[in-house]
Amino acid sequence: MLSLSFTPLVPWPVLAGFGVLAAVLVVVAILARGRTALLRAVALALVIAALANPSLVREDRDPVKDVAAIVVDRSGSQTLGERPAMTDAVKAELERRFGSLTNIEPRFIEVGDAQGSEGDDGTKLFTALTQALADVPAERVAGVVMLTDGVVHDIPASLETLGFKAPLHVLVTGRPDERDRQIRMLEAPRFGIVGKDVTIRAEVMERGGTGTATVSVRRDGEEIDRQSIATGTPFSLTTHIEHGGPNVVEIEVEPLPGELTTVNNRAVLPIEGIREKLRVLLVSGEPHQGERTWRNLLKSDASVDLVHFTILRPPEKQDGTPISELSLIAFPTRELFVQKIKDFDLIIFDRYANQSVLPSAYFDNIVRYVREGGALLIAAGPEFAGPASLARTRLSAVLPGDPSMKVVEQPYKAALTDTGQRHPVTRALPGSESNPPAWGDWLRIVSAQTRAGVQPIMSGANGLPLLALSREDKGRVALMLSDQAWLWARGYQQGGPYLDLLRRLAHWLMKEPALEEEALRAQTTGRGREVRVERQTMAEEAGPVTITGPTGKERTLTLTKSEPGLFSATFEAESLGLHTLRSGNLVAFVSVGPANPRELADVFSDTERLKGVAEASGGTIRRVAAAGGGLDVPRLQITRGGRLGGADWIGFRPSDSATIRGVEVYPLGIGLWALAALAAAVLAMWLVEGRRGRAA
Repeated sequence: MLSLSFTPLVPWPVLAGFGVLAAVLVVVAILARGRTALLRAVALALVIAALANPSLVREDRDPVKDVAAIVVDRSGSQTLGERPAMTDAVKAELERRFGSLTNIEPRFIEVGDAQGSEGDDGTKLFTALTQALADVPAERVAGVVMLTDGVVHDIPASLETLGFKAPLHVLVTGRPDERDRQIRMLEAPRFGIVGKDVTIRAEVMERGGTGTATVSVRRDGEEIDRQSIATGTPFSLTTHIEHGGPNVVEIEVEPLPGELTTVNNRAVLPIEGIREKLRVLLVSGEPHQGERTWRNLLKSDASVDLVHFTILRPPEKQDGTPISELSLIAFPTRELFVQKIKDFDLIIFDRYANQSVLPSAYFDNIVRYVREGGALLIAAGPEFAGPASLARTRLSAVLPGDPSMKVVEQPYKAALTDTGQRHPVTRALPGSESNPPAWGDWLRIVSAQTRAGVQPIMSGANGLPLLALSREDKGRVALMLSDQAWLWARGYQQGGPYLDLLRRLAHWLMKEPALEEEALRAQTTGRGREVRVERQTMAEEAGPVTITGPTGKERTLTLTKSEPGLFSATFEAESLGLHTLRSGNLVAFVSVGPANPRELADVFSDTERLKGVAEASGGTIRRVAAAGGGLDVPRLQITRGGRLGGADWIGFRPSDSATIRGVEVYPLGIGLWALAALAAAVLAMWLVEGRRGRAA
């Protein structure tokens, strides 16, 4: 390939100045001498040309193929209906047809759902295109083909941001007559107070629907409401926050016949249940060393509202001391145990003896309170083994153990039973990993026999039960058969984990979800779509977990033992959205990415979103679905000018790029022949002007 190149011997401005000066001299010479002065112009032109130093450049070039990028959309919306089959068929046909274009290199780019900081950035075809063509010079891009449903979330505002000038052709999958119905959330509270109602606002959107639809509402997998609503009109739902932690609310609309997908017929709303102040009533039967331990523990918990009374003098003790010197206020027994007993989440009797302070009817109220969902803790001392024991009252109906009227006074180390090693209240207590446990001694325990079916979770001297838990209908009861926990708090013999033990115990009684004996939990790990599943159980083995994905596809996960009573495993979610996990009667939910993915917010194939950018680039946009049910894939054609697409074809603009193997330069303004040309011009000028002078 030959080309003309200039390498001036003087700067271009100086050369331009010489050119202007030469032109002025030529004009003056022509006016003075006539046409014979044209030879002077030729001579000056040759001088200026020599200063410009022209050269003939010969390049040895190898042609380089241009690149055509084919972006194949494999996002979530492209998995709906006929779109996967359409995409595969069109891609295969494009691969075949590009094989006949020998001067174009096709580069296929598969693009899935974008995973940003929120876990769901939708479809980002242009971002993937830019990254895939980062190593290709802009002039070598002959064109771009996008095979997509048109649901794209990173369409550029202008073509300049793409970094190349090439036609963009869009082949749209799907059909124009698609029908679908979906739930759109309008107001979705993220938090709610346990025991209170929250309001959710949503709307059913549809295309090709009936105008009305039946909506069902489930909370933690259980249906709580069903109603018929008008589509396209916002509606409100009220749900009750039953417990702390995630309350998963699902709103599902009935499907349309033949609709595009039913995945977006369900919207999922995890509402975090937040407890208001937990109200605890602590009744100490007498002042003693451990009383402050309980009080300090409960007062240090910001979520606990503590009401504490201490019986300073039993009714039968009459020594003439004025009441005003023994207590700040009178013990409001009727108010606490009749009128407001249901306001408390936990009642603790700490070394309390039945000394006629509470009538028998009040104990009946406490039993009823427990069975209706309340919590009771007995922290027993020597009084529990005597005739005034609470076990001799009507509370005995709900107590997990019965004292044998004996108190054992000897040092011993509290230990976890086999049941306690698996129970979430005592599992992995700090120091329990050694044998004997690395805890300080306790010095006293009340001998007792647990009820049938109740397994103590801690034992004391001579293997006697130390801590026993039981469930009574909807409520819970704990019996601690020693008043020596304060020794751990005071650091006796290095102390022990009293804070962990007593706090877990209190929160188990108040139904903290994390401390349930039988529980199934799942949460994302933060590493892509990985989900960790945990199964808490008191059994020796845990059965498999059935996982149901957002599309209804099921899989089975086998758990392995990680700790006594705790089994776990991880799995990789195949798609974004809500996954339901079941193990026996237990159900758990985990949302991978957002609960309602962006990809499913608008699922209709669309030729309008990309129309502007495609036409601005000189390209085209069309559907590949033919009217007769087949596919209409356009021809591929190379075009060097004019239109870049027609009714049945799409064009690519070549760049004629090449790789230069070698360069030869032939100077034209220097050398013998250039000097000869200049000399010939000067000689001709001298001869002509000299002859004219003699003639004159």
